[in-house]
Amino acid sequence: MILIPFIIWMIFFDENSFLIHKRFDKEIEELENSVNFYKDKIEEDKNTIKKLQDSLELERFAREQYLMKKENEEIYLIEFDTIPKK
Repeated sequence: MILIPFIIWMIFFDENSFLIHKRFDKEIEELENSVNFYKDKIEEDKNTIKKLQDSLELERFAREQYLMKKENEEIYLIEFDTIPKK
């Protein structure tokens, strides 16, 4: 008879209740996913930095990302219309 109120107390009202643990488990999972995402981004950035040590790769990166150019050189940007014509 005393077991049922004890179980109800442990599930809903106790400070270490099942519901609180469930919420903490979800938060831990979200934080672990966040950690993994940032570890992957750090690894990508390390690879990018390693590639940019080469002057040719650095020039290619600057040309693609920042539209830089050499003197007496012209750059043409071609934009495609993504809206289909009727």
